[in-house]
Amino acid sequence: MNIKHFVNMTSRAWAVPILSNLHAGIAGRQAPLLAATGASRTAFAQSMDHLIEIGLLERNPGYGHPLRPEFRLTQRGISAAALAHKIQNLSAAEDRALLRKSWTLPVLTSLHRPRHFNDIKRNLHTITDRALSQSLKSMEQRDWVERHVDDAARPPRSLYRAVNTGGLISQVTASDIHFTS
Repeated sequence: MNIKHFVNMTSRAWAVPILSNLHAGIAGRQAPLLAATGASRTAFAQSMDHLIEIGLLERNPGYGHPLRPEFRLTQRGISAAALAHKIQNLSAAEDRALLRKSWTLPVLTSLHRPRHFNDIKRNLHTITDRALSQSLKSMEQRDWVERHVDDAARPPRSLYRAVNTGGLISQVTASDIHFTS
């Protein structure tokens, strides 16, 4: 999977938890997935529609009632779900809200080795300065990212590094995500 597809996949808050639960064997129907993820119905429906639109999920033909359809992973969805499951297993329950933020996982993937702000931004073409700054700050607060300021450089530059849970997630995602178009 390339970084562009990964950014698109993680752009909906409940996409990673839905994929992870499907990988874990939760039935591909709304009620069991809603219970397993804890998502609201609206956010859940938006995430499901998005996963179908990007080709990771499909309706299971011949199964389910028209008002209660059943879903299954596509071939592309199987590998995405395996990655989502690895990510979910590395994080504690209290960290799940941070994982649902749209830029957390792409930024962590970019931090598989220490990087400067502009290097991260260059890897994630569509991220704004504000979104990147907020994402880095929220991960610093959870001790997922460490910031070191090089005062010797002019102007001083910050170097960011994924640590602790952030470091583990960064290594797992970086091994599966490619930074080419």
